[in-house]
Amino acid sequence: MNPTRLFEIPYYQLEQGPLAASIGGKHIKGHNYSYSTEEFIKLANQVSLGLLQMGVKPGDKIALISHNNRPEWNIMDIGMAQIGVINVPIYPTISPKEYVYIFNDASIKYCFLGHGDLLEKVQKAHPSIPSLQAIFTFDKVDGQKDGKGNEVHHWETIHTDGDLTPVEKIKNSIKPEDLATLIYTSGTTGNPKGVMLSHNNILSNIRSVGPLVPIERGDIALSFLPLCHVFERVVTYAYMYLGASIVYAQSIDTLGESLKEVRPHFFTTVPRLLEKVYEKIVTKAKEGGGLKQKIFFWAEGMTADYAYDFKPSGFASVKWGLADKIVFSKVRDNLGGRVKGILTGAAACPRKMAQFFSAIGIPVREGYGMTETSPAIAVSGYKPNLALLGTVGPVIPDVTVRIDVNETAYGPDAGEIMLKGPNVMMGYYNKPEKTAEVFTEDGWFLTGDVGKLIRKNGVDFLKITDRKKELLKTSGGKYVAPAPIEGIFREDFLVEQVMVIGDNKKFVSALILPAMDTLEEWCKKNGVSTSSKDAMLKDKKVLAYYEKLVKKLNPNFSKVEQIKKFELVAGPWDVNSGHLTPTMKLKRRVILAECKELIEDIYNV
Repeated sequence: MNPTRLFEIPYYQLEQGPLAASIGGKHIKGHNYSYSTEEFIKLANQVSLGLLQMGVKPGDKIALISHNNRPEWNIMDIGMAQIGVINVPIYPTISPKEYVYIFNDASIKYCFLGHGDLLEKVQKAHPSIPSLQAIFTFDKVDGQKDGKGNEVHHWETIHTDGDLTPVEKIKNSIKPEDLATLIYTSGTTGNPKGVMLSHNNILSNIRSVGPLVPIERGDIALSFLPLCHVFERVVTYAYMYLGASIVYAQSIDTLGESLKEVRPHFFTTVPRLLEKVYEKIVTKAKEGGGLKQKIFFWAEGMTADYAYDFKPSGFASVKWGLADKIVFSKVRDNLGGRVKGILTGAAACPRKMAQFFSAIGIPVREGYGMTETSPAIAVSGYKPNLALLGTVGPVIPDVTVRIDVNETAYGPDAGEIMLKGPNVMMGYYNKPEKTAEVFTEDGWFLTGDVGKLIRKNGVDFLKITDRKKELLKTSGGKYVAPAPIEGIFREDFLVEQVMVIGDNKKFVSALILPAMDTLEEWCKKNGVSTSSKDAMLKDKKVLAYYEKLVKKLNPNFSKVEQIKKFELVAGPWDVNSGHLTPTMKLKRRVILAECKELIEDIYNV
């Protein structure tokens, strides 16, 4: 059996070798639970029958929303897919107003929710959503009513046993090129767009990327990135396809505990989480003081020159062996002790993070893609000569990339990345004009990202230089890519976020959001008052620290890219405050509008 439709993946796992714990995790209430391959399929069939008895038809759309990843989400997903129902996963952090827009745009018929404030938000939005017939919850709630006064039911109330003939009839009618899911982009500007992905879009990605990752049947994969995002969603299908047991962390906040308890072989992450893990490791070493601190930084310093496929020899191998025994092995143990690989995506991975973790025996590789491309376009491999620092790896099989070179705007050999392949979306739902904007007349998909191809050892590696829409153009006509500058600044422990500004201005400047908890500790050690955030950010010693940091990092950039002035902001900048998208990207227009006066002060010279 070779799956051509998403709902066939659990059956493929059953055929290749059923797992006693195919999917599970730690419930938000703290107890562990899991489902075997057979149990997973049985529950998915019960969902399919239950939905059919409710009158749901192929093409209807159901929303799934949860703060944390959970097996119920996947069971619903497969149960819906095999009767042609379209899964519309929605970010839990968006506002009721955004729920109203998405639910109405997609004509959502039913909604299944996780814990927390989700029920309250959908209840508030419900009266403005004519298509929404009922709300179900994954956790039992008593006496709750939906936004139209009807009872809210537990998801198990739809589970139905019986003759599967109606389900099989629909399954047999579903084609690989049929719509499988509608994923709304996070919307850095304007209303989100519904990306239409077919079964074949996603499965083509799984077939291309699967052989690149070091996962074997029976391995354990830890999952904590949101399933509503295409990256983790497709990764979980790949885990099922490859025969790995999926374990969901209770939450990102308990990730450290999950790593030690689950001891995964593989997981995906975003760069910022890697940075936080690294910061904790370094902070712990500093707290040890004395000889312990010196030994750690001796070993850590060796990783600065690491490159993929590096193998020490001679006296260097003795030093690396000693560093591994004293330092690196202990770091690996803190991440469970048997991680064979980490794949990072959704944002650029700082070179230092890829070097450090890979050097200590936890291979970190970077991938690049978009919701519109299901998602992978390029992925760094774990085998020799398939990864190159500073790039996102080779373009995946069956996908063709073309660079629309514009050296005047973007530099030598660089331009917008364009592609063709079976992973490219069907289009934007209800928005044919927006769909037309991202395709050339001869069918190339326009990513909006700028990059170049770098050849090494006979392999073309894709390097991303920036988002086309985020490039700054100074009043002197010089282009500046903010992302690489911001990435280097975020490597400092006292920097949480930074946004480079300077569009149509004489010089480049920055808004710097300090890592407030770390800064508070720094202030206590350096005799600075911590009575308030504002007091800390205006203190001369604090300002001197960031001035010194800017001077230290500026030589990494060309003269036009260097930060001439900066302002410290208290924040927070996070998803809940509306400054970051759910995938941790800066909402630049929001920040520019909010910090208008600060920016005017910078340029009021």
